[in-house]
Amino acid sequence: MEFVEVREGLAGILVPKAERIYDAPVFYNPVMALNRDVSVLAVSVLKPGRVLDALSATGIRGIRYALETPAGEVWLNDISEEAFNLILENVRRNLNVEGEMLGERRFVFRGEKTVVANHDDANRLMAEKFRYFDFLDLDPFGSPVEFLDTALRSVKRRGVLAVTATDTGVLCGAYRQACRRKYLAEPIRGELCHEAGLRILIGTVVRYAAKYDLGIEVLLAYYRDHYFRAFLRLRSGARKADESLSNLGYLRQEASGRFEYETGFLPEKAPSHGPLWLGPLKEQEFVEDMLDLAEEKALAHKKTLPFLEVLSEELDLPFHYDTHALARRNGLQVGKLADVIKALRETGYRATRTHFSPTAIKTDAPFDAVLEAMKPSK
Repeated sequence: MEFVEVREGLAGILVPKAERIYDAPVFYNPVMALNRDVSVLAVSVLKPGRVLDALSATGIRGIRYALETPAGEVWLNDISEEAFNLILENVRRNLNVEGEMLGERRFVFRGEKTVVANHDDANRLMAEKFRYFDFLDLDPFGSPVEFLDTALRSVKRRGVLAVTATDTGVLCGAYRQACRRKYLAEPIRGELCHEAGLRILIGTVVRYAAKYDLGIEVLLAYYRDHYFRAFLRLRSGARKADESLSNLGYLRQEASGRFEYETGFLPEKAPSHGPLWLGPLKEQEFVEDMLDLAEEKALAHKKTLPFLEVLSEELDLPFHYDTHALARRNGLQVGKLADVIKALRETGYRATRTHFSPTAIKTDAPFDAVLEAMKPSK
């Protein structure tokens, strides 16, 4: 296997040389540097003691946690022997310490931080380390569903679960039956699919967690490129689980683009899309703390800071209006997004851009007011 060295944040790692990233025997995706930047900032704000990167591949995420965050003990795990050997090499290169073998499948590196490299199935490791981790990171290829039960039992009852889903086609309704199978939810197509997909993902974690009398607090959740990402703090107790379940509900959208949503265990009307999370997608103070840190840290991706700024400023309400889609649906001309936002604010409504689409707005204005704001001023 031929390697090249790449630098990301404070880490320098070896990755397999390949014409396409999907052809490499151990996966490394440079596009996900923004994802890892945001994760490093989140862990830096949270200051967890024990962290698990359950699906480590090259080890870049866990190594950045060890180098760039206050975490005291970082675990890196992969089921692939090639990945495990590469993790060992990359940890040695970045920590400058030799590891101590703990059985055939585990090495521990003791320096300023304790780093453990583990070679096993992620579910088996998480089942072994029951209620052990303060922060547990699930970043799989595809859906995280097969790991949720053990992850929710491996993280502490007041810990944080960070979860990524890259099966956006499933969650956005391109593969409707797959969404029903994996997430037990009805997806939606069209301009609301990305936000609905993210909320289906969170709603699924809420339902899984409720079995263990755990509630969910969303610290930050977003859509980017080809993936969904959510940082979820667990809340212990049946009452917290019930509170989280009360934030689940359903979405409906008319041909005009008008949408409505309702909380409830079952939808009142058909067709409805869900169940999905209708609660907040961020804790404002948490995002602002990340922004403050982002201005100090050596971030790997040039778009991380502006992306966080958009997330911080975005109005936190369920769903959005895409002005291009509304114009197409209602026979209107497309105007400047800034002008629509200004018009809504001048009539007393709140309105902001949204990270879900560069042509969409979040607003508390009713549908008819949004259409009126889109019309050119006389």
